[in-house]
Amino acid sequence: MTNKDMFETQKFSKLNDLLSVKTILKEVYKALEEKGYEPYDQIIGYILSGDPTYITSYNNARNLIREVERENLLEELLKEYLNEDN
Repeated sequence: MTNKDMFETQKFSKLNDLLSVKTILKEVYKALEEKGYEPYDQIIGYILSGDPTYITSYNNARNLIREVERENLLEELLKEYLNEDN
């Protein structure tokens, strides 16, 4: 690290910068399914209410989904539904 680097602002990458929203949703879906829950119902419940207890803590799913703003979850779902990125 040079002296110049010491005075420049460093960027901190949060988890959702490292993992895409799509990847997080897939991981959460998988964890819910493995625990015997109906993933669509549970994820919708979380998005509508903001209550993290709709998501299992199994495989860190609850912490993963909380790293993404609910608005971003809705945006990703809408984009996928409308095939905006495809």
